[in-house]
Amino acid sequence: MATKNKISAADLRNWPLMSNNITREDLDAVIKFLQQDDPILTQSKNVIAFEEEWSKWVGVKHSVFVNSGSSANQITMAAIRERFGSGEIIVPTLTWISDIASVVQNGFKPVFVDIDPRTLGMDTKQVVKKISKKTRAVFLTHILGYNGLDQLLLDELQKRNIPLIEDVCESHGATFKGRKLGSLGFASNFSFYYAHHMSTIEGGMVCTNDSHFYELIRMFRSHGMVREIKDETLKAKYKSDWPDLNPDFIFAFPAYNVRSTEINAVMGRSQLKRLDANNEKRTRNLNCFLDNLDPKKYFTDFEREGSCNYAFTLVLKKPEQKLWDKIETTLRERKIEFRRGTSGGGNQLRQPFMRKMMPNEYKKYPKVNHVHFFGAYIGNYPDLETDRIKALCDLLNGI
Repeated sequence: MATKNKISAADLRNWPLMSNNITREDLDAVIKFLQQDDPILTQSKNVIAFEEEWSKWVGVKHSVFVNSGSSANQITMAAIRERFGSGEIIVPTLTWISDIASVVQNGFKPVFVDIDPRTLGMDTKQVVKKISKKTRAVFLTHILGYNGLDQLLLDELQKRNIPLIEDVCESHGATFKGRKLGSLGFASNFSFYYAHHMSTIEGGMVCTNDSHFYELIRMFRSHGMVREIKDETLKAKYKSDWPDLNPDFIFAFPAYNVRSTEINAVMGRSQLKRLDANNEKRTRNLNCFLDNLDPKKYFTDFEREGSCNYAFTLVLKKPEQKLWDKIETTLRERKIEFRRGTSGGGNQLRQPFMRKMMPNEYKKYPKVNHVHFFGAYIGNYPDLETDRIKALCDLLNGI
């Protein structure tokens, strides 16, 4: 039998951010669903089943399926405002825009902290330092599959009775002390965008163990309609308080329509079946990548315990502009896709919308600014071969 030739750094080409994340199996599941006589396409039984299966997988009581991770952020912040009132939300400098946008759009003041270079998440000591009487929640992002939690943060928030909101959009399956991320906070948000660990084409999920918050999220997902409530006692109270209204059309809040569809749920249920196996492959891939990078040139001391990464993190140890320019040129020439700045393009305080609000704030966070200019991520997906990962490392080490 002929053996497959190992790929060399010189031959390495064409590396997408994501590959084969929606399979024939997923498409066949959707086709089978559509071939039924008169299938219901709007939110129905498959959405409910997906929510239940997802709750069991994460380890939470309640899940609410929505049309994107950004919508999950938005209605979570709306429900936090309704539950705890307006004030400040402590947020990361390194995250996706929808985290910050949802905070601002719901009338909160964002309070920023720098990153921990080992996790790319929030610097816990800065978070604790910036907690005040105005703090309504801490909105933490688990970046690119790394766990951003530590016990100090959890203990401090519990002591001060401040809810933790986990953004797990990039970290499906990552853990802290054996528990899946998304099960440790007051609420958590997930994304099922194409490039993430699993995909429903577009989609997101809000998770919580708090039954009242769950009811708020259900209403905020669907126009603020009281008929979305599962708690019959709460539903009856609304009907009693508003006797002049048709019970089917009581709108408690000026909310949103961010429902998803049965088609998205069918795809999600199909993908969830192989998520654990795919995550094991992604973890092996990340270890191979970090183990073979030159630690003198690149930062490789990431906190891998519990991590589950859909991307390879490439960060220079020192701010060397000429070297970074060569790296970018080489990757582009080889059609190796990357995203400079890592999650969300880097320091969100440098974006136009935040520069208008806080013109000079971006200068105060040196650690995230380093990643902003001298960091990137490269795609990590289950069907990557070890030889190909090692060839990528040889290429990067040789620049």
